[in-house]
Amino acid sequence: LGRGYILRRLLRRIIRHFRSLCKLKDKNFVYHSGLLEKIVLAAIKKAEQNYPQLKKKKELILKEIKKEEIKFGKTLEKGLKEFEKIARVEEADNAKINGAEAFNLYQTYGFPIEMTEELAGEREMEVDRKSFDKKLADHKNISRRGMEKKFKGGLADNKEKTVRLHTAAHLMLAGLRKILGKHVHQKGSNINEERLRFDFSHPAKLTDEQKQKIEDFVNKVIDKDVKIEVAEMNFAEAKEQKAEGAFEDRYSDRVKVYTIGEYSKEICGGPHAGRTGELGRFKIIKEESSSAGVRRIKAVLE
Repeated sequence: LGRGYILRRLLRRIIRHFRSLCKLKDKNFVYHSGLLEKIVLAAIKKAEQNYPQLKKKKELILKEIKKEEIKFGKTLEKGLKEFEKIARVEEADNAKINGAEAFNLYQTYGFPIEMTEELAGEREMEVDRKSFDKKLADHKNISRRGMEKKFKGGLADNKEKTVRLHTAAHLMLAGLRKILGKHVHQKGSNINEERLRFDFSHPAKLTDEQKQKIEDFVNKVIDKDVKIEVAEMNFAEAKEQKAEGAFEDRYSDRVKVYTIGEYSKEICGGPHAGRTGELGRFKIIKEESSSAGVRRIKAVLE
């Protein structure tokens, strides 16, 4: 279900219960009242002695939680109305909420299955959890196959400029991690001879200064004309060498690791340029949101 699912589930349950207890109509009432922020600050104060990083990252934590409040607030009211509609129909037939209905609440309105079960329990109803789990597993399998097809290497073709942009993407990821932090990981890519499109984990829009620093990092390595080396090894060995790699659950036991001097080391199927001096000048042309917690960069080689 993904990193952060448990925390997101707890936050959404808190928001739903606050709304129910306070009987307020404002969809962002928790954010506006500051109730959840007070709870978070109290939790940080209690735990910061054992976990000092909580105090250091307090503002980031509060910012991300507020974003989740606003995001969920937009669909909560519609989701509750949809649940009531489903529940009335099923109650009349003395039936339980089926897996397809529960999955729709999860997929469309962001309702964790546990929240749907709580809502059903309040009406002395049950949810067909087995059917829901199957629906979720089928959905994940379809999504995984689609991502594998879409992002297999991320390259549209093996044309010379496409290959050079692929190598530039490795340097860009190294620059992103150096400038933004080690939380940055590749989330997908699409590269053709016109441009590279690259998705990566990061919670905020990049500043002009950050984008310039990333461009400067990549172009500095290009100017050094660094040789690009490749070695085949076991996946475990690649991770021991701290090679960066996206979609780890899809790798076989033997992998290729591409190393660009001291700047980049990534698990990748290739192909790549022989030296960074072959690439040309790197330039970011656009940076935007791709999805929650994921940013997207489009860049070219001039």
